[in-house]
Formats: sequence, C-alpha cells, structure tokens
Amino acid sequence: MTTAVSEKTLQNTVLLMVLLNAFTTPLTLSAANVALPTIADDLVMSAVALGWVPMAYLMASAMFVLPFGGLADRIGRKRVFLLGTAAVIASSVMAALAMNAPMLLTARFLQGVSAAMLYATQLAIVSSVFPAQRRGQIVGLVVSSIYVGLATGPLLGGLMIDLFGWRSAFLLQVPLAIVVLLIGVFKVNGEWSADRKTPFDSVGAMTYSGSILLLCLAVSRLPAVDGLLLLAGGTISMLLFVRHALRIPFPIWDIRLFFTNRVFTLSCAASLIMYSATYANVVLISLFLQYLKGMSASQAGMIMMLQPLCMAVLSPLTGRLSDRIEPRVLASVGMAVTALGLLMLARLDSGSSVTVIVLALLMTGAGFALFSSPNVNAIMGSVLPQQLGSASGAVATTRLLGQLTSMVLVSLMLTMAMGDTAIDPASYPLLEQTIRNSFGLAAALCIPGILLSMVRGRIHTSTVKETP
Repeated sequence: MTTAVSEKTLQNTVLLMVLLNAFTTPLTLSAANVALPTIADDLVMSAVALGWVPMAYLMASAMFVLPFGGLADRIGRKRVFLLGTAAVIASSVMAALAMNAPMLLTARFLQGVSAAMLYATQLAIVSSVFPAQRRGQIVGLVVSSIYVGLATGPLLGGLMIDLFGWRSAFLLQVPLAIVVLLIGVFKVNGEWSADRKTPFDSVGAMTYSGSILLLCLAVSRLPAVDGLLLLAGGTISMLLFVRHALRIPFPIWDIRLFFTNRVFTLSCAASLIMYSATYANVVLISLFLQYLKGMSASQAGMIMMLQPLCMAVLSPLTGRLSDRIEPRVLASVGMAVTALGLLMLARLDSGSSVTVIVLALLMTGAGFALFSSPNVNAIMGSVLPQQLGSASGAVATTRLLGQLTSMVLVSLMLTMAMGDTAIDPASYPLLEQTIRNSFGLAAALCIPGILLSMVRGRIHTSTVKETP
C-alpha cells in the first residue's frame, strides 16, 4: 500500500511539474510577440532585425531539440529538464536586461536552447512515470497546458507591457519556472533514461544543427551572394545529414519511417506545411494591430489570444472525434478552413474592422484545432508500437521546423520588401503590403497541404498498421 501511495504521489508531483512548465514556456513565447513593436521602438530595430526576435528562439529550439533528446536518454531526462528550466530563468532575465539588439537576440537564442531541453524531455518524463493505459490522457493534459499558455500570453503580456514596459514580458514565466525547479530538485526523486544505451550520434547532431543555422542565416542575407552561399551550404549539410542517418543503426533522428510508411510520411508533411502557414500569424497580427491600427499592447493581446483560445477549447474534442472519423478527412477540412481564414487576413488593410480580424482569427484557430489533434492521431496510429518513440520525435521536430519555416518566410518577405527600413509611419504602406503578401503566401501553402492530407491513406481500416 505504501509503495502504491508513493508511486501515486510521485506521478502527481511529476505531472504538476511538467504541466507548469508546459504552460510557462509558451506563455512567454506568445507574450514576447505582443512586445515586438515596443521593442523595435525602444531598441531602434529595423523590420528585418525585429523578425529575428522570434526567429532566433525558434532556430535554436529546432537546432538542439534532437541532440538534447538523445542526450537525455543517456544522462537522465530529469537532469536535462531541470537544467533547461534553470537556463530558461537565466536567459529570460538576460533578455529582460538587454540594452541593445545584439544582446536581446543573443538572449533569445539562449532561451531557444533552454526550451529545446524542455521540449525534448516533457513528454518523455510523463511517459516514463505513468502507465501506458493513462499515457494518452496525460499527454492530452500537457498539450492543453501548452495551448492555455499560448492563449494567456498575449493578454497577460499585453497588460504587463502597458504597465511596466516590454522587459516585463520576458519575466512572466520566471516565478513559475522557479517553482518548477524547486519541485524537481526537492520533491521528485529518481531519474529516468532509456532502457538501452546506444552511441550518441554526434555527426548527425552537428550536420543537422549546422544545416538549420546556415539556412536561417541565409534568409537574412538573400539575395546577396553570401546569402546564396549560406543557402547552398545549408542544403548540402541537410543532404549529408539524411545520407548519414540512413547509413548508421542509431541515428539522432531515425528518418527511415519516411521511406517506408506512406501515412506517416504524408501526415508529417501536412504538419510541416500547416505550421509553416500559420505560426507567424501571431507576429503579423501583432504588427498589424499595434502599428497599422494603433492599438495598445493590451488591446492587441486581447484579440491575439482568440486564436490559441479557440485551439485550446476545440483540440480535445477533435482528438476524440478522430477516433471515429478518419483523421485525413478532419485534418483536410481543418486545413481548408484555415486557408479561408488566411485569405481573409490577406485582404486586411488599415481600414479593416476589428470584427473581420476577430472572425478570421477564430476561423484559423478552429481550422488548426480541426487539423492538429487528428493529424497527430494519424501519425501515432500509423506506426508499430516499437516505433512510437521515433514517431513522437517526428511530431516535435516537424512542428518546430514548420514554425521556424513560417518565421523564415516572413523574414524573407520583410527583407525583400523593407530591407533595413525602420518601422515608422513613412514605411507603414510597405509593412501593410508585406503583411498582406505574407498571409496570401500562407493561404497558398495550404493548397498542397490539403492534397497531401487527403491522399495519405486510412488508419481505421484494421488493427494492423498501414505500410506500403
């Protein structure tokens, strides 16, 4: 009895620790997006430099989530999780104290590295503690906490920015992160790692991370010659990573599933496209509402929270619905609804009513909710039990790569249209056109995504996982 009570206490403590962390990380991420116009004015940043504030974070997260996942399996998941929590606290304080653009971008990069430690271990820790029959329920709670954080960030961040300035947006998560750290150090006993230790794929980690870095740096330099050279270097590095991953028995990211499972591959491709089309919406809407509509940070935050709030409410419902209806149908309809919402946003101008913006955000939020949970269900339901780890890694990695791609595309649009121009009333027409073009490109991206989603195949045909 004592053992059972102790195990139950451990499970509840671990769940509290992870849920708090899952809430706080996206809280600051979305709050920082509301702060962008204020940051630009205070630190005198151009439109292109401002785009790097969210992109530096995403680039670092995408670069390091796979290496930290592999490292956590070897040295302990709790150890990497707590190290990441401590690093988030330090890097958040560094961002709040930044006196110029280079200091802020450095802090954002370090925040991304810290977040990668958390992304790589959150689900792995709860999966290690809870039995398999409760895993789906617990994962659902973690995902819901992430969406609640995304929805709360714009509102709470906007209020803090109006009252205390943009620096406060980076300190929102610090008190709760300290609580998480204290819980992990003093209340959570034990450690979890992989049952079977395999060699760490250092070559794969370097080529993968290097390719992400080179491709992102290329965006800020295109169409200059050095930008093209960086683009070529990033492409070559990514091809070398793929070649290496297919040749060794234990790569840092097992991509063999992409070559053997049609449902899995097309579902991941649809996820990549969906995140590429939608993630930068919050940045574009923040710029639009505060620059072109003249709203305060808190007013903009109240509107921006509607999309993630819609996602938080509907995602659990669509997940359960996908157990009865083919995920490809629900996800394809969701992407189509999202495309319509993006088309509405592509027609915005400074005279557009707030009602139109609200309707478009609710539509994109509902469409994403209709897509996300069913698509994850399709990915996880298309593989054999022994492949669930690789499939889970693919879900996280394609999400981060899609988010990064979304910001890369917007940064490229800003670079091509505005260059190093400061955002001021004289450049508002250029900013307005760039925002419309970005939303139009996002809507266009959904078209191949819908097609890939529709032809992916079925997962409810039998109990046997589908492979070609």
